[in-house]
Amino acid sequence: MPNSHEEIDVWSVEGRFSQLIFSPKGAIEGVLIDTDGVPTQFVLDPNDPSTTEQFAGLKPGQALVLEGCLADPSPKGEPAHVVYAFERVASVDGEPPKAPRRPDSSTGVVVRFNYAKHGAVNGVVLDNGDFIHTKPGGFDGLGLKIGDTVKAKGPAKPLITGTGHVIEAHKVNGVKL
Repeated sequence: MPNSHEEIDVWSVEGRFSQLIFSPKGAIEGVLIDTDGVPTQFVLDPNDPSTTEQFAGLKPGQALVLEGCLADPSPKGEPAHVVYAFERVASVDGEPPKAPRRPDSSTGVVVRFNYAKHGAVNGVVLDNGDFIHTKPGGFDGLGLKIGDTVKAKGPAKPLITGTGHVIEAHKVNGVKL
C-alpha cells in the first residue's frame, strides 16, 4: 500500500505586525505583517477563538515570527500579496508567545445582562470583559442586578472579540447551577 502521508511545507516568516483582517461578518479572519516592506497575509481559522486572542492585543510594529503553509490558489483571482494558512505564532518581540489565559473562574462587577436568542437573560457581562453564561434557567435564582459583584466558576474559552472569556458557570457567588 502506498504511503498515505503527504508532506506539507510549513514556512516560518518574520515581519512586523501591520493589521488585523476582518471578515464581512466582523470576525478576525487574518493578520497582515510587513516583511521588509512586502505585505504578507496569514489566514486564521474563524472557528478558533484562541487565535483571535493571540492577535487581538498586538500593536502595529511588533516583531512577529509566524508559521504557516502557502494557501491554495483562490478561484476568485490572484492575491495582492503572498497568503499563508496560519499554523502558529513562533515569537512576539523575540519572545515565545504567552500562553492564552484560561481561567476557571472570574470575578467582577455586572455591567450588563446578556440575552439568549429568544430573549431570556442567560448570563451577565462583567467589567473585566468576561461573559458569565448561566443558561436562561440558571440565571433566575441568582437575583443579580447591575452593579453586583460576581464570582463565577466553570470552564472558560475566549470570546471571539479577544476582550474576555465566556465562563460556562457551574457556580455563581457560591450557588451551584
